[in-house]
Amino acid sequence: MVEELGLFLAGLIGGMVNSIAGGGSFITFPALMAAGVSPIAANATNTFASSAGYLSGAAGFRRELWAHRRQLPRIAVSALIGGGLGAWLLLQTPENTFSRAIPWLLLLATVLLIWGDPLQAALRRRFEGKQSLSTLGGVLLALLLLLVCTYGGFFNAGLGIILLGYFTLAGYQDIHLMNGLKLLVSALVSILAIVMFGVGDLIAWREGAIVLIGTLIGGYAAASAVRVVSQRLVRRAIVVVAAGMTVYFFIAS
Repeated sequence: MVEELGLFLAGLIGGMVNSIAGGGSFITFPALMAAGVSPIAANATNTFASSAGYLSGAAGFRRELWAHRRQLPRIAVSALIGGGLGAWLLLQTPENTFSRAIPWLLLLATVLLIWGDPLQAALRRRFEGKQSLSTLGGVLLALLLLLVCTYGGFFNAGLGIILLGYFTLAGYQDIHLMNGLKLLVSALVSILAIVMFGVGDLIAWREGAIVLIGTLIGGYAAASAVRVVSQRLVRRAIVVVAAGMTVYFFIAS
């Protein structure tokens, strides 16, 4: 009962954090490993468990997404293809190799979490007012989104932060729209990955379902309240958690 409660609370907090600032996997991924799920299975299960929070969070930004619905099919195709490719790469990765890679993947995600705001601000200044891109620029942005989504299919942690940086680079300025797109893409990345992980028997369904329920509730609640919550304070708290988890996995590896 204590384990189930811990997983639910991890999902609840992780879903809220993903909607507000990104970085919820720093809470849900270690919680699954603490519950006895192996590293690769914990990563796959975390993708499954986080998907509901992404969907409910995106629903909270449905007005912003609907206003830009013409752009969504192109983004959705990249998210589905990238998510599937990343999941395939994870299925080809030996358990020991992935275990050794965890601290470095968490370090990358932590660095992006810490420097995400300055990077986004710099990108926004650089590309402010440039609503149209050349054909080459559009192709490069499409390839970059595919690469980002491939990372998300392989390792879920940090995907939200990377996506916010990407949408800043692509010229988006409305933070609520960017959050909605971030959550929608994260959900789509998860869909094909979950199917492949399920076929590969990588998902711990019981533990994942408990976390999923928590993320579903937390994601929608936070998306509805995001306009009155300080993203800066939440981000700082998650940086502390992310740094702690990264150090722990380096020591334990």
